[in-house]
Amino acid sequence: MLRAIALMGILVLTSCASTPPQNTTNICSMFEERRSWYKAAVKSERRWKTPLTVSMAIIEQESSFSARARPERTKLLGIIPWTRPSSAFGYAQVLDGTWNEYKESAGNWGARRSSFADAIDFVGWYTSNSNRLNSIARDDAYNNYLAYHEGNGGFTRRTYNSKAWLIDVSRQVQANANLYSRQYSQCENDLSRNWFMRLFV
Repeated sequence: MLRAIALMGILVLTSCASTPPQNTTNICSMFEERRSWYKAAVKSERRWKTPLTVSMAIIEQESSFSARARPERTKLLGIIPWTRPSSAFGYAQVLDGTWNEYKESAGNWGARRSSFADAIDFVGWYTSNSNRLNSIARDDAYNNYLAYHEGNGGFTRRTYNSKAWLIDVSRQVQANANLYSRQYSQCENDLSRNWFMRLFV
């Protein structure tokens, strides 16, 4: 009986952890709700030097903070659910091959795409590569998203120039990064306090 109750509790906690935060338009609200996300975002920022607001804006665009997001299935004969267009999966919508490359390069062998901490570390790793390969500033959400979507090789070849829709999406990612940055400046000090310090505020 106790084992069944414990298992049910674990399932409930897992379900809650995999659902998006209540307010994904406000980074302060998200980090207050998910303190572990804040710690993971700061850790990624310190490791890869990409502002956490940029990484969060990319994840928002890719999955709307859904842990198990996948591309929609194609339709056979216009009605029958068929195959998915790619192997993209998780918070950061990473392809199988790219994820394996990240695990080897970053030394994060146990990483899971449905783990927020691993996903935001991946985004930091990817944007760090974009900085090295294409000299994209780490705080440039617009160009970082173009390189994220097209691959760094595609960015070099400017494949995005034929995709007006992608230009628009990248502008939205930049706008979200700017919004998150303004919000974060108002709550960073409070978030950085540990639980004991917060008792006296």
